[in-house]
Amino acid sequence: MLETISAYLTLSKARIVLLVTISTVIGFFLGGNGIHSIPLLMFTIVGIALVTAGGAALNQYLERDADAKMHRTQDRPLPSEFISPSQALKYGINMVLVGLAVLIWKVNLLVSFLALLSAFLYVLVYTPLKKYTWWNTFIGAIPGAIPPMIGWAAASNDLEIGAWVLFAIIFVWQFPHFYPLAWMFREDYARGGFKMLPVIEPDGKSTFRQIIWYSILLIPVSTLPTFIEMAGQTYLFGAVILSVAFLGLGILFVKTKTFANADKLFKASLVYLPLLFILIVFDFKI
Repeated sequence: MLETISAYLTLSKARIVLLVTISTVIGFFLGGNGIHSIPLLMFTIVGIALVTAGGAALNQYLERDADAKMHRTQDRPLPSEFISPSQALKYGINMVLVGLAVLIWKVNLLVSFLALLSAFLYVLVYTPLKKYTWWNTFIGAIPGAIPPMIGWAAASNDLEIGAWVLFAIIFVWQFPHFYPLAWMFREDYARGGFKMLPVIEPDGKSTFRQIIWYSILLIPVSTLPTFIEMAGQTYLFGAVILSVAFLGLGILFVKTKTFANADKLFKASLVYLPLLFILIVFDFKI
């Protein structure tokens, strides 16, 4: 029983579901000037969690053959044959449909549309593009940045400038977050037939440029909440410190080109975003 639960959590990419849920809650809090309806928040969380889990399952269904060739993913439920392709397909479709039904019934149509758009881009655009072009990362960053907009729309039934600022921050953050991982596992991605930037350009020059460019861009973008009067000076100071430190780790990796520093940058990216969220909630202007 526990093994089956663990397999379905892996199929659902539980860590990604958690990150999406946190981003959604942040958007809900900011879009609603605080949390004024716990039931509405709960229905939003349940709906988006189900849609995200279903999308993750469908992604693994489509990539099951590639996953079997990659060391990093060969133990996933589908390549290891713990879950059959037909089971994964049914699970993924049902989770998406039930999640959308919850959002339509208990939240609003704007949220439902955003959730459907995110799932569509992730499963039917980003996933197949990984086999054809390195631009898949750019496309994949779009659904990755939609969750806070979903939370905002759930709380306000609108998409004001603050929602777009949150989208921009997470969109830009994803490049220095993902590219170190893609560089570390470039040989594995090549085995799977994925056209990631470090795979099609093994010397890494374009990958390193992308990391630096987006890390630099993240500095002004991360300060936007203060300039639209969504957050105060404490947030501004903290955002600049975090973003400059993050850029410093990116420069260190690009200079040394070592696995250890790529891993440091990737792990730092996992700390950067939650800290930024904490700062914006702490210094939020209601």
